[in-house]
Amino acid sequence: MSPWNSLDGVWQDVRYALRTMRRAPGFAAVAVLSLALGIGANTAIFSLINTVMLRMLPVPEPERLVELLTRLPGEPHFNGFSGRQYQYFLDRNHVFSGLIGTSRPPNVGGVWFRVRTSGAEPEHVDGAYVTGNYFPVLGLKPAIGRLIGPDDARPGAPPTVAVVSWYFWKSRFNLDPSILGRQIVVEDVPATIVGVAAREFTGLQAESRQEIWVPGNSSGALNLVGRLKPGVSLEQARAEMAVLYRRTLEDEKPGGSRFLRVMKFEMEPAGAGMSRLRDRYAQPLLVLMAVVWLLLMVACTNVASMLLARGAARQREMAVRVSLGASRFRLVRQAIAESLLLSGAGALLGIVLAQAGVGALVRIIANGRAWDPIQLHVSLDLRVLLFTAGAAVVTGLLFGLAPALRAWATAPASAMRETGRAGETRLRRFFGKSLVVAQVALSVVLLTAAGLFVSHLSRLYSELGFQRDRVLLVTLDPSHSGYRRAQLAQPYRELLRRLQQIPGVRSATLSGVTPIQGAGANRDATVEGYQPRPGELRYLAENWVAPKFFETYGTPLLAGRDFRFDDQGRPRVAIVNRTMARYFFGDNSPIGKHVLFDGEDKPYEIVGVVGDAKYLAVGEITGRIIYFNAFQEARLGSQFSIRTSGSPTAIAGDVRRTVQDVAKTIAVDRIATLEAQVDGDIVPQRLIAVVSRIFGALGSLLAAIGLYGLLAYTVARRINEIGVRMALGATPRDVVRMVLGDALGLVSAGLLVGVPLAILGRRFAASLMPDLRGSIVPSLIFGAVAMIAVALVAAWIPARRAARIDPMEALRHE
Repeated sequence: MSPWNSLDGVWQDVRYALRTMRRAPGFAAVAVLSLALGIGANTAIFSLINTVMLRMLPVPEPERLVELLTRLPGEPHFNGFSGRQYQYFLDRNHVFSGLIGTSRPPNVGGVWFRVRTSGAEPEHVDGAYVTGNYFPVLGLKPAIGRLIGPDDARPGAPPTVAVVSWYFWKSRFNLDPSILGRQIVVEDVPATIVGVAAREFTGLQAESRQEIWVPGNSSGALNLVGRLKPGVSLEQARAEMAVLYRRTLEDEKPGGSRFLRVMKFEMEPAGAGMSRLRDRYAQPLLVLMAVVWLLLMVACTNVASMLLARGAARQREMAVRVSLGASRFRLVRQAIAESLLLSGAGALLGIVLAQAGVGALVRIIANGRAWDPIQLHVSLDLRVLLFTAGAAVVTGLLFGLAPALRAWATAPASAMRETGRAGETRLRRFFGKSLVVAQVALSVVLLTAAGLFVSHLSRLYSELGFQRDRVLLVTLDPSHSGYRRAQLAQPYRELLRRLQQIPGVRSATLSGVTPIQGAGANRDATVEGYQPRPGELRYLAENWVAPKFFETYGTPLLAGRDFRFDDQGRPRVAIVNRTMARYFFGDNSPIGKHVLFDGEDKPYEIVGVVGDAKYLAVGEITGRIIYFNAFQEARLGSQFSIRTSGSPTAIAGDVRRTVQDVAKTIAVDRIATLEAQVDGDIVPQRLIAVVSRIFGALGSLLAAIGLYGLLAYTVARRINEIGVRMALGATPRDVVRMVLGDALGLVSAGLLVGVPLAILGRRFAASLMPDLRGSIVPSLIFGAVAMIAVALVAAWIPARRAARIDPMEALRHE
């Protein structure tokens, strides 16, 4: 046969498959929707993995970029080096062809620039300070104008220049070429726009779209990225830079270097950018990928069982075709064409569902820390589309293989003679039931995972150490108010008094940091009565708080007293958490003991002990925390916390008006709820819990459809047998019991397979999520009970149908 004839035969198979799907629209709709759910879920999760972990930066040779990191034992790694360290590395390394540094703005949590253009009101714009070699080392070219160069960042350089992104140019200036030379104000400093970056470049952060770059100052921490010289490996560079890093610590003061000396230097590839999301989401996304893969397997077994049942009904048709001269290869090709056509249609619909799913997932992820926003831009690029196409082909082959093999094994003579249930061999019945058992087993794994992740999320909420509901967080910005920090005590005290008078407010306080925002500082301390071990780190996390702080947050006062406003002018006092008290004092009371910090000559007297509470992160191990009275030494933060009796957002307008009345020049920078702040810190855990719960329900639904289809098909094939049973005295209740018994038998077999798989899946998830604790038994019980309930519901309709069979009609049925 010529290639053209062969292609014509394939086209005939496709047209025949389309006609077959048109004759059975219900079957086609269920099959396509089942596959769309599985393929769409996989596409959505892979899109996130592609964006967060795989997509390379749009710069020349991104594979040669590396990120310099440090890590405190037991803590996440951190990219933050001093300007002195940057210069030391730049002058002495032999492994980089270039080393660049970036830093974030100092205000609003170090994320946004305050930018004013053309006399408009200032707006917050994501951007970065950069070293003068930033753009040359990355090898970037401008869209128009020029980019920042070494001369722009040297001391005594002309007035500040700025480079803006293509999106900034489009949104603010409508791509007007005359943008070059225009002046904007960045952090109260005039800057001249000298160029626009290339359209595809939006910074080194994978999850944000930076819009402005200005020559940086090295007063704060710098994020360092290097470009390896040709022929230099990552291991060689890591070894040399680790030595240089240790040398930079030798000149540090003995007191200040205690933390730094236990930190470990690391280096990782940065071709995909410096992602704050990668460490947080890499493992959760792998867990979700396993979950959606299980969902796809459930969908495949569902469609395969449907095709097998349909193939049995078409067995005579296949026998006739073979008898008329059709080859078995042609029948197999037709079966594969039909399955690929179904999977292709499922993939197209899956892409549509993936678009909507990705949007929902991005909204969950973007609900991160309000002071550290995430701007994740996920697109279905070529890699994602190739993944979807590959998933469609593999899926089509997987669920089309069994019908194709049945078509291959068609025996014309016996198929023409066989009728009813006798036409099914024991092997075929066993294979069909095995597919349903596999669906049940995989669904048990999905439901168990959903129960496990939901209980894990509940455990995180229960271990916070404070009450997260009904608390409004208000951040003020006094930087342009005209007040010096020492002058804020009087207006802030008056503001607290006025806030507590707002209807619905139960208490109000202020602090340097709020829970799940991070500790204010860490310092070494000498504790009265405690003899430290050689080399022991005696650091304490600090927070400066006002009276009623613990009352507002619902953190229990275990011993002693709270802070008072009249502590001002008296000996310095402090309150410690339970972990700190037990570490330094054991079972003895710390009340009245003193704490002296290195470099100071006045100690703090401990006047109270409070319960442990999480500050840095929800999943952290609670550290040793000491609280100081913010009003005693005028160490006032600008984080106000207000506990309400109703919805906290309902008083936001009253809070703004109160701030305006008391301190007109102090701006309200941010208003949020504590609940949203906590939720923003555990987005990966919430994402897994939500997605696994949805996909567990979908898996159960698909398993129910498969079980219903098998039982309905079985009842239809056993009409004669059921008629004989009823003619011999079986009651409708006996028939219902028989059908439900078959269903429970299949579910029991599925549980026997699914429970060990769920236990193995729990171990896999725990290897990726070390903080995943708790017994799997409740989740297993939930999954088993849910599947039994789903099976009974799915089996009820075929059972009732079987019970209503007329024995006489059944005996006449062929």
